[in-house]
Amino acid sequence: MAISGASGAGKSLFLRMVADLDPNEGEAWLDGQPRAAMRAPEWRARVIYCAAESGWWDPGVGAHFPLGHRVAAAALAGRLGLTADLLTTEVARLSSGERQRLALIRALVRRPAALLLDEPTGALDPASVARVEAVLTERLAAGLVLVLATHDPGQPARLGARQLVMRAGRLGPA
Repeated sequence: MAISGASGAGKSLFLRMVADLDPNEGEAWLDGQPRAAMRAPEWRARVIYCAAESGWWDPGVGAHFPLGHRVAAAALAGRLGLTADLLTTEVARLSSGERQRLALIRALVRRPAALLLDEPTGALDPASVARVEAVLTERLAAGLVLVLATHDPGQPARLGARQLVMRAGRLGPA
């Protein structure tokens, strides 16, 4: 599902609420189970939110990838047009597009059931957008649930996504 709408309409807040990161009164279900039936860490491990500008809590990129995920991260880096040596560099040396793709890799290597992406390609050039969309399309075919907020009017169609529009905090048909 893709959500479009003006800046400030509530897309990011909606994704954060589904991820159980902000207070809310709604219900979310995954694989027949309500969010309320799971402990918060379990839900957040299965439903990962990737912000438009992800946080980096350590100066080194590698610290953000557990040892068991580094091989998969390096493989995904290559597919997304990044070199594997970026996994050993400092976050401060990365461009915004590199940080955005590495944050996506950080989420994907955890193999979530659902991925909530906030402007996942906003800082990327067209070739990098195509690479990201190719990886996401493969993951969708493998059963990943994807909800993304996007300002790219063509992205929902390229991902085969149902499109909704957020207007003043209300989600409705496009």
